[in-house]
Amino acid sequence: MAQDEGIVQSVDRALTLLELMASPDDARRLSDLARRSGLAVSTTHRLLTTLERRGFALHDPQSGSWTVGQRANLVGDSFSLHGSLVVPARPILRDLRDLTRETANLGVIEAEEAVTVAQSESREIMRAIAPPGGRVPVLNSGMGKAIVATWPDAAIDTLIERQGLRPLTSHSLRSKDDVFAEIHRIRVQGFALDDEEYVIGMRCVAAPVWSEMSEAIAAVSVSGLAARLTRDHVPAIAKQVVDKAAQLTKAIGGQAATL
Repeated sequence: MAQDEGIVQSVDRALTLLELMASPDDARRLSDLARRSGLAVSTTHRLLTTLERRGFALHDPQSGSWTVGQRANLVGDSFSLHGSLVVPARPILRDLRDLTRETANLGVIEAEEAVTVAQSESREIMRAIAPPGGRVPVLNSGMGKAIVATWPDAAIDTLIERQGLRPLTSHSLRSKDDVFAEIHRIRVQGFALDDEEYVIGMRCVAAPVWSEMSEAIAAVSVSGLAARLTRDHVPAIAKQVVDKAAQLTKAIGGQAATL
């Protein structure tokens, strides 16, 4: 039978092996995977070692068993996030953008950085834009601080020790005392503020989005020019952000924790 047009055989075979490793069947030794996939043992071994090198497969030398690696789990987590969070967030971000006339964002923490995963851009000529995929140090980010404020103090302390503080502007947090004073303020008021701590001239107001396990898995924010998103406007904007974060929490079946 002719090979299907557009199919890359080696990729197709590697994905077949990933599916077999993820299946409930316990037969995951090299010979088992070769038999189940219909591939030669030598071909199976080459594909598995390539997957292992990239972190998509793990080999237990004692049992000889092959299992799915952490990189494959990260890909699955990314799908889960986009399927269960970004899709319901889009209309909520558009509503928030229209209410505030500023850019509305959805972000998560990944590798100790705040990452924008969805956005509805302001229609204003001068506007804040951090394209999806953009990364910001967690403690210089409104969305990052909104999520981190839900963590236990010990976890925040560990984050500071491991990552350090990055005073990117004259407004950035500069000491551990500054961080915990800010965390206390966020917990009391229910929202976080990036007050020109990443870029001078830009402010961001953020609130957490909660999972069904009452864990803050994301944050919703509004970002804009400091000249337009003034400190006097922050409370009104914050109320809208908190309301929309709660709406997204409800949409994904989440439950807010008590801070």
